Amino acid sequence: MPASLAAVKRRIQSTKSTRQITSAMQMVSTAKLNQIQHHTKTYQVYAEKVHAILVSLVKSHSADSLKYEQDSSLGDLFTTRPVKKTGILVITSDRGLVGSYNSNVIKATLDKMKENGLTADNTVFLTVGRTGAEFFKKRGMNVAYEFTGVSDVPTYREVHEVVKQAIQLYMDQVYDCLYISYSHYVNRISSQDRIEQMLPISADGLRDTEHAVGNRNEGDGLPLPASEYEIEPSDGGMLDMLVPQYAESLIYGAILDAKTSEHASSANAMRSASDNADDIISTLQLQYNRARQAAITTEITEITGGMTAQE
Repeated sequence: MPASLAAVKRRIQSTKSTRQITSAMQMVSTAKLNQIQHHTKTYQVYAEKVHAILVSLVKSHSADSLKYEQDSSLGDLFTTRPVKKTGILVITSDRGLVGSYNSNVIKATLDKMKENGLTADNTVFLTVGRTGAEFFKKRGMNVAYEFTGVSDVPTYREVHEVVKQAIQLYMDQVYDCLYISYSHYVNRISSQDRIEQMLPISADGLRDTEHAVGNRNEGDGLPLPASEYEIEPSDGGMLDMLVPQYAESLIYGAILDAKTSEHASSANAMRSASDNADDIISTLQLQYNRARQAAITTEITEITGGMTAQE
């Protein structure tokens, strides 16, 4: 076999091996996506109930009283204060092979910083995922907290430290407002970069959540959450438990959403890689067949010429 034919054949075999790997990775990512979607759906039921109850308390002005209670640390989660430093919780992946997932989240974060005039001096970063942590640390940003090794289907117990640190740093006034930058899962083929303010909790934000939940429930044909509750022993006792749960649900919900988008992005990237491998194999196979045909034609011509010379 001529050297050129052998080289093309090796490339075909190598590309087929790569396609087998990417196809297997696509199936694994799809399985992870299905698993986390089921987990996220069940969690949303809990989160929406917490949101609905808190909205009801805000409507009755119970939450406003926290701002004026000197002994209530929960009031800080509602109180808007002058912004000297801004906190951004950036959620990326620990690994590559996820298409443009990481780059889109980082780009959206940098655009937000430019839009709001944020610099390394007045911005504090919290990162979930190795990619974001390495990116911002290399650029001299203040990364106050980083968390890596998030599982494929993160549980609340697993990421509780992230949630706890994000709220505690706000309470300690390390930053005066907290944004979360992540990739929102839309469907299996698309996602949307989001940067949302999580702290302080605002009445407008609660109303937006109520409106979004209402629209989703109407679309699913489900009843809207009730807005009237009888509370015992008191509104204040309920708020003491509910406000931290609400803040935690926002952050944990964003982590779940981002991880879902990551799996979808990984599955899409591996599918694209498999499709590209098929195209390369087809091109190489055609190249191999043409080269082999040319070699056979040359051999026939040489044999024919030799026979003619002997005659």
